[in-house]
Parts: sequence; C-alpha cells; structure tokens
Amino acid sequence: MAADPVDALAAALAQVRGWLAEAQRVAVLTGAGVSAESGVPTFRDAQQGLWAQFDPQQLATDIGFRTDPALVWGWYGSRREAIARVQPNAGHSALAAFAQAHPGRLTLITQNVDGLHQRAGSPDVLALHGHIFEDHWLGGPGAACELPHPVGVPCDSTALAPGHPPRCRACGRLVRPGVVWFGESLPEAPLRAAEQAASACDVMLVVGTAGAVYPAAGLVFTAREAGARVVVLNPQPTELDALAEVLLRCPSAQGLPALLDGL
Repeated sequence: MAADPVDALAAALAQVRGWLAEAQRVAVLTGAGVSAESGVPTFRDAQQGLWAQFDPQQLATDIGFRTDPALVWGWYGSRREAIARVQPNAGHSALAAFAQAHPGRLTLITQNVDGLHQRAGSPDVLALHGHIFEDHWLGGPGAACELPHPVGVPCDSTALAPGHPPRCRACGRLVRPGVVWFGESLPEAPLRAAEQAASACDVMLVVGTAGAVYPAAGLVFTAREAGARVVVLNPQPTELDALAEVLLRCPSAQGLPALLDGL
C-alpha cells in the first residue's frame, strides 16, 4: 500500500524540524513563491493588462530604461502599488520570529525585492536583487555634478526635481528603481555575505524558488558542497531538487511555521 501523502509530509517536516533544532547555523534562500502566497504577482504574472504587450527586456534593463524612462518608471510604479496592498504571510512571520528568538543563528537570503521579509520583522535580510521601494541614481557617465551620485546608493529626495521619473536638480541625472535588472551584477556586499552563510550553514532551506536564476541558485550548490543538509520547500518541482536530502511539497505559509514555530 502506498504511503499516505499527508503522513509522508508530516514525517518529513518532523525530520527537518529535528535537523533545525540541532543546527548551529541555518541559511534560508527564498524566492518569488513566498511572496506569491501573499498575493504579490511574479515578475511575469505582473505583465498583464496594459503591460502584457511589453517584453521584460523593455521593462527591466538599463537600456530599456534609458530608451523609455517614463514607461519603465510607470511599470515599477504599478508594481509598487500592488505590493503596498499586500501583507506578509505566515511563512514570512515564522522566519522573522525564529530569527528574533535566535540572534545570529539564521541568515535569510532573498531574491525578492518587495520587502515583505523586512516588514514581517526579519533582521539583516540579504536582498540579492535589491529593493523595489528604493530609488537609486542612474549610474553611468554623466555631466559633472556638485552632488554625489554613487551607483547603488539610495538618492537624496531633496536633490530631486519633479518628473516621471524625477531627475537630479543639479545635473539632470535620472532616478531609477533600486532593483537589479537583467544583465546587471548583484550587489557585492549581500552576495558575499550570502556566499559565506551558504558555506558555513548546517542546514539550508530553499523556499519558493524554481532555482533557475543565478548566481542565487548557485548558493545551494555551495551549501551542499560544504556539507550542509539541503531542504527544498516548494509545492512544485524545482531545478534544485536533485541537491535536496528532503523535498517538502507544500506552500511556504504552511511549511515554514511547521518547521520553525516554537523551535
């Protein structure tokens, strides 16, 4: 007789919960699936209605922004509005509660730009792909300016002239969303910290990500090669399943509280 799927999941959750109870260092990599459970559309799902006619290369690249800044600014404005209407779910809250109860024991690495982990209370989140609610100065060559324009640093709103998008009052440089676009490198400091956490963890939880985006997915290989137990928590198969000792086929809002609450 085949094992009951519900019983099998419960047994797997109990096994991983035991590993987490013993682990000195836990790394968690989260992806779009965690946010989708709160109602945040994935990148491609958000391309509906007015935005369905546009290719991602038009909406999420440096060249696309320089070609049509108003279009890209409008796209990210619509995404900001959608994200502002949702709340962290039970999975976000379980991670935040565990991190607060066990300072320094859990490192949370996310590919999500929506800030839901931070809103739930998770400290020191390593946001590999940036923050959608931050504005950065547009990098690259520009006219000399009396104001500093460090690439990747949130801009000073007092230096902005109105516009769609706004510009620097002194040199006219555009403001862009503070996210990593296609073809751009990940921010160095969060990526280095994530690599260190992956190398040092006893258990890595891979939650709500298909594992198709690198270098984020490469962190799972790093953890496995360093001897960590890898656990993939996702309702659907992922490209990282072969690296996992345990596969938990359930939503993160169900699985993360079952693993972490009261631990």
